[in-house]
Amino acid sequence: MRLAAIAITVKPCTSPNTPKLTQYSVPTTAINPLKLNTENPEFSWTPLKHGSLFTHSSSAKLARNWMEYQGMNNWDGLLDPLDDTLRSEILRYGQFVEAAYRSFDFDPSSPTFATSKFPKNSLLTRSCIGETGYKPTKNLRATCGIQLPRWIDRGPSWLSTQSSWIGYVAVCQDKEEIARLGRRDVVIAFRGTATCLEWLENLRATLTSLPDDVANVCLKRSGCGAMVESGFLSLYTSGTAACPSLQNMVREEIGRVLEMYGDEPLSLTITGHSLGAALATLAAHDINSTFSNAPMVTVISFGGPRVGNQSFRCQLERSGTKILRIVNSDDLITKVPGFVIDHNDMADKQAVNVAGLPSWVQKRVVDSQLVYADVGQELRLSSKECPHLSKGGVATCHELSTYLQLVNGFVSSNCPFRATARRVLSKHRQEKLATL
Repeated sequence: MRLAAIAITVKPCTSPNTPKLTQYSVPTTAINPLKLNTENPEFSWTPLKHGSLFTHSSSAKLARNWMEYQGMNNWDGLLDPLDDTLRSEILRYGQFVEAAYRSFDFDPSSPTFATSKFPKNSLLTRSCIGETGYKPTKNLRATCGIQLPRWIDRGPSWLSTQSSWIGYVAVCQDKEEIARLGRRDVVIAFRGTATCLEWLENLRATLTSLPDDVANVCLKRSGCGAMVESGFLSLYTSGTAACPSLQNMVREEIGRVLEMYGDEPLSLTITGHSLGAALATLAAHDINSTFSNAPMVTVISFGGPRVGNQSFRCQLERSGTKILRIVNSDDLITKVPGFVIDHNDMADKQAVNVAGLPSWVQKRVVDSQLVYADVGQELRLSSKECPHLSKGGVATCHELSTYLQLVNGFVSSNCPFRATARRVLSKHRQEKLATL
């Protein structure tokens, strides 16, 4: 099993204040999206030092063709079979999401619940994902927009936590890493759902129009009205007197980054898992709609739910936003919310065809604002194809660690997982010899 080319073991980092972490796990809490039982050591891979995934030739390939790996050509020819350089980049961005999970305080009894456990400057180091060459520049918080009844304040504080730390912005500062990447890269990383109010926002599945400031810009450019999931938009745009909205935080930081580094080769990569994948998509749309001088914006999403309607998808495509959705076909979260339109439908058609539903049901679905469209390019994987993940439950199929292991092992649609590769090649050789 050829894992050495993808991952090599490094000494895990520990500190007096940081508990030792197993691979892609976090300390046990009520909500633990990274927990995975890696009984087979062949399938546990450790956080990697930046540059350790690459030989000299592959580093040169990435630096020379970085726009292609960021999706300039929609990853044409790179997904099936999965290009090894792209695989390494996906895993690298997955580490930034893991750092967001590891940094978050999941403990409801902790006085720092729903905040980052680590200072901004040491976040990546103390989350034990290894050297990255990136420096965190901004902590990000998301605020629930649901109006809570007054009696909720008499309950435990974790029940009514309205604003929570959800991720960070980091800028590549290491000269060697910038040379390897071929540009300076800016990462925005989002964790998935962790608090009660975030779960409530997730359940607000009906579509709603984008805010006026974003919608007006997009309407002028495309002439079509985009709608997105109500709860996701609420988490992205809601704020309080004490905490600005996630949208304002992202805009402020990206504006500062563009002012500082806008005259050099620059890329913006937004990555997230689950809810974080949805917020990554909204942030990418917002950035391209707000900044006329935005660099290439790419989304790498893991296990993300649907976000918006067909007009929203069209706007993303027209703006040049590149989205790579990593999807586990056995993960239920990637199949919600709502219904998906036929991908063959054109954006300017009046009638929307919902796959598999009679016309009278389609009309009800459309009227209820539940018709969604998948966005971007899809890398479809399957837990059932992995010998060591096939017996996992519903929750396991959605975990970030599962996604990273599937990416690490995926070969192609004809040979889905590295564990089966040798058997497939052996059978092919035997069949070939039999014909001689």
